[in-house]
Amino acid sequence: MRKLFKSIFFFSLMIVFVFSLGKISLSAVEKGTSTGREEIKYIRLFTEAYQLVKERYVEPVTPKKLFEGAIQGMFNKLDPHCTLFTPDKLKEFQVETQGEFGGLGIQITKTKDGKLMIIAPIEDTPAFRAGVKPGDIIVKIEDKEVTSDMTLMEAVKLMRGKPGTKITIWIWRKGWSEPRKFTITRAIIKIQSVKYRILKGDIGYIRFTMFQKNSVEEFKRALQELNKDKKLQGIIVDVRNNPGGLLDSAVAISDYFLPKGALIVYTKGRIPESIKKFRSTRDPVVPLDIPVVMLVNGGTASAAEILTGALRYNDRAIVVGEKTFGKGSVQTLYPLEMGYAVKITTAKYYMPNNECIDGKGIEPDIEVKLSKKDIEQLKKEFKEIEEHPEKTEEIRKEREKRIDSQLRRAIDVIKEFHLIQKLMKKDKVAQRKAA
Repeated sequence: MRKLFKSIFFFSLMIVFVFSLGKISLSAVEKGTSTGREEIKYIRLFTEAYQLVKERYVEPVTPKKLFEGAIQGMFNKLDPHCTLFTPDKLKEFQVETQGEFGGLGIQITKTKDGKLMIIAPIEDTPAFRAGVKPGDIIVKIEDKEVTSDMTLMEAVKLMRGKPGTKITIWIWRKGWSEPRKFTITRAIIKIQSVKYRILKGDIGYIRFTMFQKNSVEEFKRALQELNKDKKLQGIIVDVRNNPGGLLDSAVAISDYFLPKGALIVYTKGRIPESIKKFRSTRDPVVPLDIPVVMLVNGGTASAAEILTGALRYNDRAIVVGEKTFGKGSVQTLYPLEMGYAVKITTAKYYMPNNECIDGKGIEPDIEVKLSKKDIEQLKKEFKEIEEHPEKTEEIRKEREKRIDSQLRRAIDVIKEFHLIQKLMKKDKVAQRKAA
């Protein structure tokens, strides 16, 4: 009798909870609609399963674990992009998209034997100024020993904090007989998402690692630096292995290349607020006579595909490389109680040619795969990083300088553009003389 009462009581609470969220309309239940009856039936099923696990599972399980698992399980039935954020995961997600946080400025990894190793300090950060080196091992954070069981997330949480506050870490370095203490003052650490350089022939090269809140300002600075003291002959925008990020940033960057009023992307979903059109709001910052090449591959996704599609389908860029990933859906973040949040798909992206790339991707204008030599070099680098994590930054910097087969073809496209332009001018001059 007591168990029956508990089940009925829990079921009643679940009904009240669902009503309070507005997921089942009272009118639907009152009218006995099939939707209302169906939802009530499945809530009862969930209640029974929950009670069984709670009372009979071999070990006690917390409600937190059960409900988090149930919610995530529901999202797993939808698509890979829907997810539940616990308070800790939500903070990490916000750090990624904002592009800055209060910390020390170090990249860390766990070695095969469970040590917490510093890959590299980020230049001009508190850790860099304190003398932290690649390959250093962190053995203690404040009063907490670093064990093989400590996860990277746990270590990151301990080291991040309010800018201006101090933290003490103990570091062991090869050649030291014992660890030494480093007291470092946390500061705002900005994650760089835009890298750039001038290639031979005054061709600007800009690489986006992802699209964050600060990507637009970084891109603006990159353009200013690339244009300093020289007229660019072309721009290569590299979004290979760029997983995406913020839609607003990709749209704002597209605006720099396109004429005023050009359609960048539009979104459509079931809810009215998901239907939006994004257009260029000003005259292009990058002159229209400067050729642009987009470099893409199978790791180019989401916001990176929006930038690619916006430039390609407005005839503003030639796309070189391999077919993109094909993530053409929009996720919206909804905050919940207790610091949780959910990210669910609310719309799909449509390119200026009215096509949705979700599950399809964008085919390049010129398909170019990495050469066998390039692939072998990458394999060699990955192996070296795995065996010597402290060399990661050094290897990355060397990779940045390399011209692979895809980048080489992009450079050739810009050269070919100028060659065609010259031939066309000569032809016009010859026609005038003949006339």
